[in-house]
Amino acid sequence: MHEKKPKERNGNFMDFNQQLNHTRRYAKAFWQHEMLDRPYVAVTAPMGPSSFIWTPAKSLRACLSEDYDSILKPFWQQAQETFYGGEALPHLELTLGPDQYAAFLGAQIRVSGEGDTTWVDPCVEDWEDYKVQIDKREHGYYDKLKKFFVYAADFCKDKFMLNMLDLHSNMDALSALRGAQDLCMDLYDCPGEVHRVLDQVRKTYHDIYQMAYDSGRMEGVGTIGWSPIYCEGRSAVLQCDFSCLLSPAQGREYVFPAILEEARLLDHCIYHLDGKDALVHLDTILSMDEIDCVQWVPGTGQPRTVEWMDLLQKIQAAGKSVWIYDWTVEEIMAYHKELAPDKVAYSLEASSVEDAERLLEYLVKNT
Repeated sequence: MHEKKPKERNGNFMDFNQQLNHTRRYAKAFWQHEMLDRPYVAVTAPMGPSSFIWTPAKSLRACLSEDYDSILKPFWQQAQETFYGGEALPHLELTLGPDQYAAFLGAQIRVSGEGDTTWVDPCVEDWEDYKVQIDKREHGYYDKLKKFFVYAADFCKDKFMLNMLDLHSNMDALSALRGAQDLCMDLYDCPGEVHRVLDQVRKTYHDIYQMAYDSGRMEGVGTIGWSPIYCEGRSAVLQCDFSCLLSPAQGREYVFPAILEEARLLDHCIYHLDGKDALVHLDTILSMDEIDCVQWVPGTGQPRTVEWMDLLQKIQAAGKSVWIYDWTVEEIMAYHKELAPDKVAYSLEASSVEDAERLLEYLVKNT
């Protein structure tokens, strides 16, 4: 029997706990490469006007100033004006920006003049002089973000979820601390030092992940991230954008032992494969049993993922799921039969509630 998405709402608003229970069933099937009546679909649609636009810089400012409501309340208002269809759940990212991992390890965060993005300045001149440790001092970045999570966990109870941190760890953290160009030279000039520091950075992953997990009270609720694929246990999106600068052999030496270590700390994970230059590592990624799903991001100026069907099918043939994040309603309806339905998850924003519901009904009837 086909099960439709729960539609009971408080007024115009979604019943969060009812939707969460529904999503748990579909997520469990997705992670086990099984299917209920259709693939996993997280589709949203606007139900009213909203002026709130989330950016990492807004989250950073709210965190550092401890003005937490300046981002929590506008997000909650927007969530109440949004339709969550299929397995979609409202979830908010608390972040200091893409280089926050390096900031926890001593780097200083900078904000763009427009205030829409953040980064860190390289701060390591010589690895021999650098000591790897998480800066847990009061009022530091780590401490500030931890307090933000604790406050937000109270605010969001029975309303929405908090994202697991976007952790640019392993070689991405080293790249942010040292600078990508200098780190590339270090691989030739002092590979032993790079390995030494990388081994120490790898040991910090558990503590940083656990801080967000515990402070955000994710146990019992589950985890979600900037990927909208829910997990009842521990999950994260793993990545190494620096790998685009490495050969397959260098990837196997420096990157993927760390990725494997991170994956083994989790119940489920997605690997974010970003850019054509990263494709040299695909076979290594597909050989790792601990990676459940791959998100392929072709990169700026490249054809969208709908034009990479052979690659998506190769990933599925290796036993991995694919997360499709950039197809429209019409494209999913047109091309979904090209992919194995038990190993795919779709996420998208439809233009209307009607379009979102039309997509879900179509997939039930045509899967």
